[in-house]
Amino acid sequence: MKALRLIQTLANHSSKTPKNSNLNPTFLSRFFASQPLQETPASESEETHITDTNGFGFDSSHYELPNVTLGLGLDEAITPVSNAESTWDEKYRWKVNKTIFGEEHEKSVKEKKEKLVKEKKKKKSKKERMMEQEEKRHRAAILSKALLEAAVAPTDEDEDDVEAVKMEDQLSLSVGIIGAPNAGKSALTNFMVGTKVAAVSRKTNTTTHEVLGVMTKGKTQICFFDTPGLIMRTNGLPKSDIRVRVESALSSVDLYDTLLVIFDVHRHLIRPDKRVVGLIKQMGSEVNPKQKRILCMNKVDLVEKKKDLLKVADQFKDLPGYEKYFMISGLKGSGVKDLVQYLMEQASLKLLHNFHAVKRPWDEDPLIMTQDVMKNISLEVVREKFLDHIHQEIPYDVEHRLIDWKELRDGSIRIEQHFITDKLSQRKIIVGKNGSKIGRIGVEANEELRSIFKRNVHLILLVRLK
Repeated sequence: MKALRLIQTLANHSSKTPKNSNLNPTFLSRFFASQPLQETPASESEETHITDTNGFGFDSSHYELPNVTLGLGLDEAITPVSNAESTWDEKYRWKVNKTIFGEEHEKSVKEKKEKLVKEKKKKKSKKERMMEQEEKRHRAAILSKALLEAAVAPTDEDEDDVEAVKMEDQLSLSVGIIGAPNAGKSALTNFMVGTKVAAVSRKTNTTTHEVLGVMTKGKTQICFFDTPGLIMRTNGLPKSDIRVRVESALSSVDLYDTLLVIFDVHRHLIRPDKRVVGLIKQMGSEVNPKQKRILCMNKVDLVEKKKDLLKVADQFKDLPGYEKYFMISGLKGSGVKDLVQYLMEQASLKLLHNFHAVKRPWDEDPLIMTQDVMKNISLEVVREKFLDHIHQEIPYDVEHRLIDWKELRDGSIRIEQHFITDKLSQRKIIVGKNGSKIGRIGVEANEELRSIFKRNVHLILLVRLK
């Protein structure tokens, strides 16, 4: 009888619909980014506005976005509690033991195995347990001292703090970055500047116009100009579909104080491209007395056999136009510190070498992000997410515009951008089923913009026909 009652109870319980769901709405909003909040349905005026403009879009106010710390204080942003497991990697413990205690990883593993074998054979005496506890306390004291010394030691950020520099003491250097598409120009620019200023994607021709990134250290300011990828035919002439952009990039080569010619060394080792080799040789064939040119072999982190890098260096060592060669990883940062140090030295030495021999004042304020820079960053971030989710020829056929930008009284920013296309089929693909595609793009872009600007962002994306 008890079993029958239990079965009846379970059957009645399963037939009832649960009132409360155990699923976290924040979790759902991350994976189904187009799911609007039921508590805040779109108003009639907004619906008529979308219908009138003949488009469909994304409005961040209709979506539940996860709360993140925006650097505005604990009361203004609450970081959600995560139940994720610790990501502690044992290799860090091995590194600490080797650095502080001088222990090798192999020896420590052998010692642990020997100790386990001994513990199985006999029990520890009271004296041995006391000695073990004393050893633990001694090691803990040494680790605490090392942590305190590391906390008190000056960091790179402390050294990079911009102090008031007189205008007559300010030094400025303009650096142009050129290369083939997907060479890693934008990733290198973002890493050196310290924040995202240019979109990064696996697709070719991600950068469609010149992007400015500024780095200020001490009395020196370096302006990096990320240019569109130079696509050449085998005869050395630019392709007809992007001829204007390529010719514009080539015409501005001589305007920079220093020129970085960058190429993908990993791809060069697997499948050398005659067009890339031709561009490298074209830029390094002659010495420019008014400009330093540097050849950067990028993506060295992808090369397994590092000896192959020396072969590539030997291939281009006879080009007289290049002052220096660097092996770097713009994404991981390997070798970038040496490159930045060299550029800082060039800003100081250009007076001695008498090219552009003037102490040029800074072009940008190092402490304030101007509205024009923020507008450009918003376009680049949205474009990057757009390229991540929209494929084939569609991203190159769609026109992307910044329509409206407002800084509200509460400190937040309202950004409205439009994607304009000629074809109804492309609009349907961009919007996705029930707005899933444009919703995903909007949520990811909104989160990244909030982390960059350190304030709340109200992002509106609209997909419409011409």
